Amino acid sequence: MDWFNLETLWFALIAVLFIGYFVLEGFDFGVGVLTKVLASDDTDRRVMINTIGPVWDGNEVWVITAGGAMFAAFPLWYATVFSSFYLPLFLILIGLIVRGVAFEFRGKRTEDRWRWWWDQAIFWGSLLPAVLWGVAFANFVQGIPIEEDGLFVGTLFDLLSPYALLGGVASLLMFTLHGAMYLALKTEDGGEIQQRAEQLAQWLSLVVAVGVIAFLGWTYLNALALGDTGVVPGIIPVSAMGAALAAPILIRERLHGWAFVATTSMIALVVLTLFLNLYPRLLVSSIDPAFDITITNAKASDLTLTIMSWATLVILPFVLAYQSWSYWVFRHRVSRESVTAPSETPLQVVDRRIAQRQAAKGGSGSGVGRDEGGEDGPAEGDDHDQR
Repeated sequence: MDWFNLETLWFALIAVLFIGYFVLEGFDFGVGVLTKVLASDDTDRRVMINTIGPVWDGNEVWVITAGGAMFAAFPLWYATVFSSFYLPLFLILIGLIVRGVAFEFRGKRTEDRWRWWWDQAIFWGSLLPAVLWGVAFANFVQGIPIEEDGLFVGTLFDLLSPYALLGGVASLLMFTLHGAMYLALKTEDGGEIQQRAEQLAQWLSLVVAVGVIAFLGWTYLNALALGDTGVVPGIIPVSAMGAALAAPILIRERLHGWAFVATTSMIALVVLTLFLNLYPRLLVSSIDPAFDITITNAKASDLTLTIMSWATLVILPFVLAYQSWSYWVFRHRVSRESVTAPSETPLQVVDRRIAQRQAAKGGSGSGVGRDEGGEDGPAEGDDHDQR
């Protein structure tokens, strides 16, 4: 097989997009699930939501881009996936929409009942996609009943094999641990949320290690049964298992930064293993290997792939630079004090900056007051956005 072609390039780019999505959105899912586990009161939930507030929507851009790339580069793959996995993908979409609305509307009113309903939306809107993404990708490599031209002839129950369900459990466990370590890094050092996240991660990391090893082991056995192990170098899944085993040690030593690196590497390497196991296939047919969807029979025209490649070369650096900058701007930890302190309105911020500029020029700045409230942390009515 010719390794240097446009279809291989776009297979690799789509793999990178999904890896980026699962690494970044993975801790968003984990934090959303943990709002039901680690928060002792409404303020704790606000702190946890605020840790992902400035970045969650940007993280979802990765999956939107991946879906668009699938549609443009491999239209047959896109059509087959969205028809075969219609209900799971529909539920994922509903979960993401409801969760996003909950982030925006939770703080619009102060009634406990109002916030309770949106808290349910955040929890289930995080848990459901975290499980279903694992189920979907496990089915990609195990195979689903598709005939010639990607025609799906199975039912929903064909997508819920034991291996696929293990994939869903493994993805939920990985994302939850990833979210716990993110909270350990983003909440107040020595604070109650950090301590709870650390305590949870100490035993959860052991369960995750077992789940990851079991899932990757079963993936290898499935590949042997199908007679096609793809192009997976042994070092990739072994490194994923190593990262899963290293996480409990790093957490016990309270090396939160390195533990987060371990969970990041674990997720990235597991997803990379699945894509390399697939190559050059895109979707495996459980009926006949002749019906497999591959990068060759699913690709768009060379002209389309060429235009897409040049456009990506121009646009991608700006997207990566902007997202990196946003993470740098919102790198600080979030505390209970920061979310409960009063904050300035936009007009008050403008007035204060004008006064500071006048003072710097030697003016008295009289008549322009500064709000006595703190500058950090969102207002009471906006739970998630620190921008």
